[in-house]
Amino acid sequence: MSAGLVQAAYIVAALFFILSLAGLSKQESARAGNYYGIAGMTIALIATIFGPESQGFAWIIIAMAIGGAIGIYYAKKVEMTEMPELVAILHSFVGLAAVLVGFNSYLDAPVAATHAEHVIHLVEVFLGVFIGAVTFTGSIVAFGKLRGVISSSPLNLPHKHKMNLAAVVVSTLLMLYFVNADGSMFALIVMTLIAFAFGYHLVASIGGADMPVVVSMLNSYSGWAAAAAGFMLANDLLIVTGALVGSSGAILSYIMCKAMNRSFISVIAGGFGQEISISSNVDHGEHRETSAEEVAELLKNSRSVIITPGYGMAVAQAQYPVYEITETLRAKGVNVRFGIHPVAGRLPGHMNVLLAEAKVPYDIVLEMDEINDDFNETDTVLVIGANDTVNPAAQEDPNSPIAGMPVLEVWNSKNVIVFKRSMNTGYAGVQNPLFFKDNTQMLFGDAKESVEAIFKAL
Repeated sequence: MSAGLVQAAYIVAALFFILSLAGLSKQESARAGNYYGIAGMTIALIATIFGPESQGFAWIIIAMAIGGAIGIYYAKKVEMTEMPELVAILHSFVGLAAVLVGFNSYLDAPVAATHAEHVIHLVEVFLGVFIGAVTFTGSIVAFGKLRGVISSSPLNLPHKHKMNLAAVVVSTLLMLYFVNADGSMFALIVMTLIAFAFGYHLVASIGGADMPVVVSMLNSYSGWAAAAAGFMLANDLLIVTGALVGSSGAILSYIMCKAMNRSFISVIAGGFGQEISISSNVDHGEHRETSAEEVAELLKNSRSVIITPGYGMAVAQAQYPVYEITETLRAKGVNVRFGIHPVAGRLPGHMNVLLAEAKVPYDIVLEMDEINDDFNETDTVLVIGANDTVNPAAQEDPNSPIAGMPVLEVWNSKNVIVFKRSMNTGYAGVQNPLFFKDNTQMLFGDAKESVEAIFKAL
């Protein structure tokens, strides 16, 4: 394949990637967006493998066969509830790839026409390895926190911010030395080790409630790592693709931070869970319990119902019986809708995907801003596995760790039914006064079993 044909294929692939991002922005077009992405990557791979500069064709095919087999196996095996940690671990692969490409590009550097080009290449190598190393260990820690093998509580080492700043400063000094010395394997290795530690500490210091932001942040990092690899390999498509992923991840991180009323810097500096509930010792009164039969009777007499799901619904895999209840109530003329908080679950869009998987119609699944004003006119709200995203302390308690965070104002409805296993606090470790309000009743037990019992009673 000629160089001109490869560049033409790269342009077509880049267009498919842009169409993919556009498609993934809406539920209705998400499937098409995935197909565009697959088509773009297929074109990119074929053009690269059969390009004029490619060598070791047999090794490439063997590597792709092994990687593809592993990918297909885990894609079929992984549950929807495990999707956040799958995304996190995939980001780590991108980071590690950038590190390996960086070292390879340093050891087997391309011939530079001028000294300036050589210096630029050295900077590309250094920055690419640094970003890749931070992404690699940071993604592994995020995976561990989401998987539950690492505590979701933030790691609070003494002078942690100073340590992070020192890592950045030392790495900058090493880069200056690396460039002035016309390359130094010692400086590159030392920086890589510092970046590995920095990436670990950066994410370990962030509380579990911030994981949706962390996942999108690491998505952005992996994109910039890929772009850096593209610069090192002089691959235009890799630069464009990395920039698309990096910028979209950054935008998503901003959206997540805005939804939590927090700045990106405050998330990186560590946040939720550090003060573990100032309000947890406050006497909120007694909670009221209810039964599945009573909830079913309440739903029968309701004209408007809003369901606000959270990660608890995902864990219990209750989305399927929730869909059955939804269809039963709609058949009886009840207006049923879903309210989705931007950081519901542990991955942006996690709840939307789960509901789409259960065949819930797209048009009744609304974002927080679209539905918050409707709670005043709602008869019954079912809070299934959500906690922090429906916590009135965000508005009522200025001392709460989640103070100022926009939440679903479910307490404004006539009746609130909260599905929970126990009265324990949520992922952020913050007590929820909603559980003790006069119009709230608690339905304890496994969410799926509770919803099935309600459906049976209906």
